[in-house]
Amino acid sequence: IYDLASKCSVLLAKDFVHNTFTVILNEETRNSRSLYVEMNQTVTSIYPRLKISEMHNFSFMEENCQVLDQFLEKNDTNSRKESNKIEVTNQKGVSVSCDFRYDLCTITLSGWHHGISAGLFGTNDNEAGNEWMLPNGSFTDSLHEFSQSWQVSKCSLGQKTEKPCPVTAKQNICKMFFEESHSPLR
Repeated sequence: IYDLASKCSVLLAKDFVHNTFTVILNEETRNSRSLYVEMNQTVTSIYPRLKISEMHNFSFMEENCQVLDQFLEKNDTNSRKESNKIEVTNQKGVSVSCDFRYDLCTITLSGWHHGISAGLFGTNDNEAGNEWMLPNGSFTDSLHEFSQSWQVSKCSLGQKTEKPCPVTAKQNICKMFFEESHSPLR
């Protein structure tokens, strides 16, 4: 268990070999935190205290708004939200799940990610001796040095300026089914 007194965003886990996922704990305003989850060019921001999440795809939005619907249909990232829980998974065996009732988030990696990820959550190789590895490959036994080494700048999270796309018929139907207060599917 780490007590992160830092007011900086930190890299929790990232696949440094195939780049299939990145999970960052962001420091937000008013001592609140959010999770930045990137899988397959889709970014999900999860705000546990606010009990909300946002999902964005930045791969085609700047170039062609028409492609977004097609991309979401073929995307390998799945997002499932229930009243008190959200789960984001991909077909590569990565799952990020947050239970809003308990302010508890978990990251689960399949065996395919054995030893190829790193971050504040360690190296995922079942070797206790190298869990405190720094980004440069050296080791430390100082919690301060370890947590500080995995800090990231909030401006480097890939936040791009969004151009507003015209609302498609599919988006209107989804909004009606899942966002309207009177919908039983909300």
